Formats: sequence, C-alpha cells, structure tokens
Amino acid sequence: MSRLQTKFSSRARMAALAAFSALALAACNATDAEVARKANKPLTPQMVSLLSQKDMAPASPMLVRIFKEEAELEVWKVTSDGSFALLKTYPICRWSGELGPKVRMGDRQAPEGFYAITPGQMNPNSNYYLSFNLGFPNAFDKAYGRTGEFLMVHGDCSSAGCYAMTDEQISEIFSLARESFAGGQRSFQVQAYPFRMTPKNLAKHRNNPNMAFWRNLKQGYDHFEVTKQEPKVNVCGRAYVFDAEPVPGRAFDANQSCPPYQVAPQVAAAVAEKQRADDAQVAALAPSSPVVPVRTGSDGGMHPVFLAKLKERESGQMSFSEAPGTLPEYVNPPKVTDASLAAAAARATSDATPAPVTTGSVAPAAVPAATASVGGSAAPLPPVKPSASTQKPSTVASMSSGGAASGYSQ
Repeated sequence: MSRLQTKFSSRARMAALAAFSALALAACNATDAEVARKANKPLTPQMVSLLSQKDMAPASPMLVRIFKEEAELEVWKVTSDGSFALLKTYPICRWSGELGPKVRMGDRQAPEGFYAITPGQMNPNSNYYLSFNLGFPNAFDKAYGRTGEFLMVHGDCSSAGCYAMTDEQISEIFSLARESFAGGQRSFQVQAYPFRMTPKNLAKHRNNPNMAFWRNLKQGYDHFEVTKQEPKVNVCGRAYVFDAEPVPGRAFDANQSCPPYQVAPQVAAAVAEKQRADDAQVAALAPSSPVVPVRTGSDGGMHPVFLAKLKERESGQMSFSEAPGTLPEYVNPPKVTDASLAAAAARATSDATPAPVTTGSVAPAAVPAATASVGGSAAPLPPVKPSASTQKPSTVASMSSGGAASGYSQ
C-alpha cells in the first residue's frame, strides 16, 4: 500500500470512528451510558473465533442479503483474498406484508431492492433496541413515486414494514457494522429479495405480477453470485443496472432512458451464462412446478425456529430446540396453521444453494424495455413496474438519533 493510500485509509478510519462515536452518544430516549453500552458492545469471543475461522478480519467490509420467504438475513464479510464470503445466516424473527416491493406509506410492506447503509443510518437509540435505516425510498423507489420512511432492520421481533430480529441478533449485526465502519467502509449494501433467486423459486412464482421487478433484482443477485464482489448499483430508465459504466460525458438518471454503458466483459459473460443456465432450469421446472398463489393482504412471516418457540410457549411443552435470541413477552406472529408451519419448515431445510434464467418459459410483463450497451453489444434491460398492494393502517414506535425524526411511519 502506498504512503498516500495509507494516509487516506487512516483518515477514512478516523472519520468513520468519529461519525460512529457521535452517533453512539446522541441519546434522546435513554441515557448516554445506556446508548453507548449497546452501540459499543464488543464482538463476542465466539464471533471473533468465527471470523478467524473464515479468514475474515472484524474491520473488513460487510454486505447484507435478506430473503423474505425464507425469513433469513445473511451477513457477508470480505476475506483476505478480497472477495466476499458468507459469515453467518440469521433467522428473521418477523417481517410484515407480503412478497413484493413497498409501494406506499402505510402498506406494511418491507422493502425489496438495493440499499446503501451509512454510519448516519445506524440508530443506537432505537425504541426497538438497536436499528439501522434502509434508506427507503432509494432512487429506484422514487422513480415510481413510492412513499414511506424510516424502514428499518431492528430488534424486538415486531414489524410494521421492517425486518425485525431479536435484540441479541441485532446487537451482533450492529457490532459487525460498527467494526466495518471503523475499518474504513463508508457504507454497506443491503440486498433485499422476495426469496432466494433460484430457478426453483422463480418457477414457483412465475405467475406473480412482480416477476418483471424480481428479474431486475435477480440481475444484481447474479452479479454478486458470480463475482463475490459488491455490485455497483445505478438506476436508469426506472430499472437497476449493475457494474455499469456509462460512456464518457453521459450519466445515469433514474427517470431517463439508459445511456450506452459497458460492463466488464468477463463479468457480463459470466452473468449471461448464469442467466442462460437458470432460464433453462426454469423452463424445465415450470411444467411440473405448482404455482404459488399470489397473496394480497397477507401478514408477513417469521422463521420456523421462532414459530416453534411460540408454539412451545403456548402449549407449555418445552422442546430441545433453541432460538437465536430472546422473544419478547408480547409477539404478534403471522397467522399460521400447522400445515403452513410444516411447509415453512420444509422450505427452510430444502436445498437453498443457488443453481445455475434470460427469459425462458417465464416471460416478464409486457412493458417497454430500455436498451443499453453491455459488454460492447446491445442488450435489453428488463421492464419493471410496481405491483398493486393491499393497504393497511400501520402503527409504529418512535426512533431518534443522529438528527432523525423521533416518530416514524412506514
């Protein structure tokens, strides 16, 4: 590393630490000492050991992926070879709404898309123990006029448009983010998906009106899968584009047609090959794969491990299963039956490894597509449109820190 790079790295680290320290001391609903204690809780010896086993430094950059249907949150960290690897998968205690993007304030939808989390979005003074703001609406969401604010990943296992973990889980995730910021990472990316973007899941949901949007998300998913690098995200023509560089003198604008752009040839080729293989599998699976009904007004989800603990609490019969964290005294679980619990458990234990779709038997909705130069050749960008969503009133608790409003709604 050159002297200039070392100097820049040192300055970035100092700036990140200063920003995070200021954040940790901004208290409104708790004492400074309580806020600082939560925000600065050190990584556990078990986590430090896990990082070491996986060839990761606590201060290395991180990335988060969220999957609604599986109710799982993944934390990825950079290893010594410079690529991202999976550190840990956290079962999500509660998410609200249904599969599909957040459209408007009060629809109780948890967002789907690509979001950048800066130190200023970390909230050590959350009424939900700890939290970080996803930054909804992003440029893509704004291009569709989507509304909502202060959509979080937080603790307390309670959701009205957020992704809720247990307090113990969010404490660990918060600490991992703090260490990455202290290491100089300016923001970490959150990729929020309706489900793991596998051919099996795409085939099951092939009739969902959100499929065009989800296929656009899958492009970013595929870029990460083939490169194990955080994809660079831009928006043009009301669609996400990934790892794209516009021609000199042109820029991306969410509301304007995409300018000619290029993706590194080796990346474009690898992504295209994965998409071809995935599409072939979707085409093969579709005839025999039952279609998942499109649900509106549904009540979100909860990972089977937490559903089992709630059932255990209700029955009074203890089991040997352990939940990753403490459930609060009052939990509002999604309405489930024994059959849906069994189905959720089956999904959780099924093979979730992404298999090696451009468009096979599952065609996106007929919306005009923009065109951009990818790897030197013209390639259509997938059309994207918002879905209809059943509206419900929502009530949420307050959040304050770092200049954020003390009350927030979604």
